[in-house]
Amino acid sequence: MDTLDAAIAKLRAATDAAQQAAQAAHTYADQIAAAGHAATGGAIDPFVFRLAIFALAVFVGYYVVWSVTPALHTPLMSVTNAISSVIVVGALLSVGVAGVDSGSGFAKLVGFLALILASVNIFGGFLVTERMLAMYKKKG
Repeated sequence: MDTLDAAIAKLRAATDAAQQAAQAAHTYADQIAAAGHAATGGAIDPFVFRLAIFALAVFVGYYVVWSVTPALHTPLMSVTNAISSVIVVGALLSVGVAGVDSGSGFAKLVGFLALILASVNIFGGFLVTERMLAMYKKKG
């Protein structure tokens, strides 16, 4: 029984330490956000900042994908399928979970569109991967 109490005490101490670390990280993030907002004089809207990051990610993604050699295409498609499967799980949660308030009708519509597009991406990725692997099989 003493070992159980000791284990529970260690768990509580670890939980408290993790909670303090999370609060410290949250405080640091708030300070950094406030410093960034003050450095620009409050002139940059957060939406514009996030839109700029999205636009840069689109350009980086475009150049990364088009510079992939054919030998690396199959592993890249596998990673893309894995990412799309995570999107499918999130979209299913957004669309179909009745026990959770999943937002407005617009959120459900966007979740449904994400579900359809990610499913098409997964299916197409498997088709392309199958064709790429078929190129390496011996004929005859």
